[in-house]
Amino acid sequence: MTRIFNDKGRVVPVTVVELGPCFVTQIKTADKDGYNAVQMGFGQAKRLNKPSRGHLKGLPDLRHLHEVRTDDIGKYQVGQQLTVGLFSVGDLVDVIGQSKGHGFAGVMKRHHMAGGPATHGQSDRQRHIGAIGTTNTPGWVNKGHRMPGHFGDVRVTVQNLKVVLVDPERNLVALRGAVPGAKQGLLFIRKAVKQ
Repeated sequence: MTRIFNDKGRVVPVTVVELGPCFVTQIKTADKDGYNAVQMGFGQAKRLNKPSRGHLKGLPDLRHLHEVRTDDIGKYQVGQQLTVGLFSVGDLVDVIGQSKGHGFAGVMKRHHMAGGPATHGQSDRQRHIGAIGTTNTPGWVNKGHRMPGHFGDVRVTVQNLKVVLVDPERNLVALRGAVPGAKQGLLFIRKAVKQ
């Protein structure tokens, strides 16, 4: 993340994202595959196995492939290059990414629970969940009870981020606000669904 100044001289917090170039690697049609979609590829792969090289014949060695359903498959062709020119300043976009993984976490970190008291005879349960069971009714732990466990590393969508800057020469887009995931993470950016 960084910040830029807009026309009025106000500071705008932005995340700079390298966007493309992406290549159309496959077009799926309802007649042949049962649905309409476009498969895109992004990033340079160090090496590919033979099936992947056959699939990407005539294209660069692409590291990431992603499929997008669309009804306008007529305007795409295999090998077509998609760049940041698809977006313009002022557009609203949704950003989909994988959130940071935190491993196994307790309830204070994972669910923001308060924990037990630090005094009054408390000896070893300061960061504990507390009582989770019930008495005779119903006599078990309710489904969906918040517990310690795996925290993060899930698919996250941030909606309605504004495109503040487009740099076609360097394939960069500046989005107002934060995006999910760690630095150098892979993101999928699409036109906003709920504008």
